[in-house]
Amino acid sequence: MWDNAALLKNIANALIAFSVLAVLYGAAYYTVHLPGLFPLRSVHLGAAPQRVVAQEVLAVARNEVQGNFFTVDIERLKQSLEKLPWVRSVTIRREFPDRLAVQLEEHQALARWNGAARFDGLGTGLVNTHGEVFSAQSEQVLPGFIGQAGDSGEVAQRYVEFSRQLAALDLQVVQLALSPRHAWQLRLSNGMVLELGREEMQQRLARFVTVYPYSLAAQAGSVRYVDMRYRNGFAVGGVVKS
Repeated sequence: MWDNAALLKNIANALIAFSVLAVLYGAAYYTVHLPGLFPLRSVHLGAAPQRVVAQEVLAVARNEVQGNFFTVDIERLKQSLEKLPWVRSVTIRREFPDRLAVQLEEHQALARWNGAARFDGLGTGLVNTHGEVFSAQSEQVLPGFIGQAGDSGEVAQRYVEFSRQLAALDLQVVQLALSPRHAWQLRLSNGMVLELGREEMQQRLARFVTVYPYSLAAQAGSVRYVDMRYRNGFAVGGVVKS
């Protein structure tokens, strides 16, 4: 091999090229990491937050933004901001020469989860419009969702479907429960508790919507329980009606 001039020349050229690249990389790395070069001068919020406290965002930015324009740890800042109440997700990008642009996506509360107004580490809190449970304080009047861990997405989806069906009666779902056996129960704004069971829930609710104006509306003040799990009828207070 040592008497192969062409091969030795190629090896020498490769070593020289590698050395040049290493020197250039080292120089670039050193330059980028100079403390006074490319300083970050501002963090810009894309839109004024509705629920998130702007001062808390600023406090996180002051604590987490270290280094310069190129060396700031964007992922660390993103993760810290996403821990704030009402923050669902964060997008951060560098804007040359000296600014970070931060875009917050806030949670939109849809319901309370398992009867609690705040998160306690056991699956209670609020449910957003994506069916996700999150931790935040809210004074909003919200329906209640009840279910097991991991059920919030399905409960949120059913809530939208059931609410659409009940709109024809001008009734709202104030509580929607999914039992461990996967049976559905609705508490309506007129005080009625509606049992839909584990199957054909939408068909059973459609039957309720059909019969309500003719046989239940007049008794709305006294009827507290309607069981729609019968094939050809329903039960009110334990009395079967067909």
